[in-house]
Amino acid sequence: MTRTIDLNCDMGESFGAWTIGDDAAMLDLVSTANIACGFHAGDPVVMRRTIRLAREKGVAVGAHPSFADLYGFGRRRISGERPEDLEAQLIYQIAAMKGMAEIEGHPMTHVKTHGALGNMAAVDADLAALCVRAVKTVDPSLTYVSLPYSETYAAAEKAGLTVACEIYADRSYTDQGELTPRSQPGAVIHDPQESLEQVLEMVVNGHIPTTGGKRLPVEPATLCVHGDTPGAVEMARTLRAALAENGIGIAPFARP
Repeated sequence: MTRTIDLNCDMGESFGAWTIGDDAAMLDLVSTANIACGFHAGDPVVMRRTIRLAREKGVAVGAHPSFADLYGFGRRRISGERPEDLEAQLIYQIAAMKGMAEIEGHPMTHVKTHGALGNMAAVDADLAALCVRAVKTVDPSLTYVSLPYSETYAAAEKAGLTVACEIYADRSYTDQGELTPRSQPGAVIHDPQESLEQVLEMVVNGHIPTTGGKRLPVEPATLCVHGDTPGAVEMARTLRAALAENGIGIAPFARP
C-alpha cells in the first residue's frame, strides 16, 4: 500500500484589483487549499471562485482566518484585542467560509490559522485555546491544522478536535520546533533543492531539521507550500514528483 501525505497551500489571497499567487496552477498540484477569509487577504468573490475551482479539481478546502490586518497581510503581531472580540472575528471568518463552501456544494474540512495569529497561538496557551474554541463553536467536526510542538496542537487535542500535524516545505525551524521568524535570515527557503532535502527528511525519515542542527521527531499529516512565495508552483511540482519517487502519494488528510 502506498503511503500518502496531504499537500496543502494557502491561497485565495487575491482581492479587488490585486492578484496574489497562481491559484489555478497550484490547484492542479495540491490536495488541500486553505482559503483566505477576507481579514488578511481575499474577498467574497475570490473565496467563492477558489472554492468552485477546488471542487472541480477534487481539492479539499478549509478556512484560513487571521487577525484583522489587511494592510500587513496578517503578518503583524497584534496585541491588545479583547479575547471575546478576537474570538468573534475568528468565528465570523470560519462561519463565512463554511457557509460559502456549503452553498457551492463543497463542504470545508478544516481550519488553519494564518500568519502572526498562528505563530503567536503556537506559543501562547490562552490564545491557542481561544482559536480552538472558535473552531469548535462553528463546527466541532472540523480538523484543526497545527504545527507540532505547539500550544495549538495541545489545545486542539485537549478540546477533542481532530488535529492534522503540518510541516512546511519553504520555512526553516528553530530548535524548539517553531517556525523561524520571518525577520531572521533564512526563515524562508527559496532554494528548491534545500526545500526538497528538508521535506524528504521530515516525510521519509520522520525528523524536522532545525537551524541549530537538531532533528526533532515528527509524524506529518500535511505539507504546506505558500502560494505567495516566488516559484511556489514549480516548488510544489518538484516536491510532488520527488515524493512519488520515494513511494509517497498525495491525498487530502480529510475529505468533505
